[in-house]
Amino acid sequence: MKVAVVGATGLVGSTMLKILEERNFPVTELIPVASEKSVGSKVVFKGNEYRVVSADTAIAIKPSLALFSAGGALSLELAPKFAAAGCRVIDNSSAWRMHNDIKLVVPEVNGHVLTAADMIIANPNCSTIQMVMVLNPIHLKYGIKRVVVSTYQSVSGTGQKAVKELMDQRNGDMAHHIYPHQIDLNVIPHIDIFQENGYTKEEIKMMQETCKIMGDQTIRVTATTVRVPVIGGHSESVNIELKSSFYESDIKELLSNQSGIVVVDNPAMNGYPMPINAEGKDEVFVGRIRKDYSQENTLNCWIVSDNLRKGAATNAVQIAKLLYNNGWI
Repeated sequence: MKVAVVGATGLVGSTMLKILEERNFPVTELIPVASEKSVGSKVVFKGNEYRVVSADTAIAIKPSLALFSAGGALSLELAPKFAAAGCRVIDNSSAWRMHNDIKLVVPEVNGHVLTAADMIIANPNCSTIQMVMVLNPIHLKYGIKRVVVSTYQSVSGTGQKAVKELMDQRNGDMAHHIYPHQIDLNVIPHIDIFQENGYTKEEIKMMQETCKIMGDQTIRVTATTVRVPVIGGHSESVNIELKSSFYESDIKELLSNQSGIVVVDNPAMNGYPMPINAEGKDEVFVGRIRKDYSQENTLNCWIVSDNLRKGAATNAVQIAKLLYNNGWI
């Protein structure tokens, strides 16, 4: 099992290496890939050092699987080349997510859509993954009409340079290059590029990807995405309008029985999900589950997850495990 990790030196790439090791994925030969400036550097996997190579070198080695976390432009260029060499590609960028012939997969939600013919598979947006994990079981039982989500996204979602910028500002260097404004002691309602309709690309991703993953284009979704001065872990306030009535206790029980979801909902003891508690974990945490008394058949909840793990690397490795279990790699 030759496995390439494209973007192996970045935050998500290094987390992919960690999760491949933690989950004992059957890697017989690791092929770390990065930009030309990183070629020749080394990464550590299972106690062994591996030299970073170029994409062309990796393709020539003919890996069975490639996990991509190298940005959209590179994914559009390189993923078809890896696939043409017989390599399954799981791509973490937004490049392929909304292509009609490319599957967009959260294994617990729609892993069943994968087939032996899928050579390029898209990993969803980090904020979308944690939200649909909670939405899907509710939708299957009650039906969802509309979702209103506001996110509180950590700087690690932007990358290593953004984490450094936050910590530099916390230490007194207030220069900002990654974000349009100071991020420390601030909140920026701006993630990705603004579009003509006033929404950012991040907001549009959440709106479009949710319906594709859940296989229902009738669900109406609107989003406001916000960057907060937290190093890791994304949080979301989600308002969900259902097609039928519900009891809060039934929603909590339903979610408690879902694989990959942990309900943390004990207000009397200050029990609710927080990014500091989600760090390093693969589960999606949900709490503050309560009725919205301003509208019929509507509930509010608060969803938190480690964006580098379930929001990116863990989900990709879970997809890889599905491919492996089906004998497709």
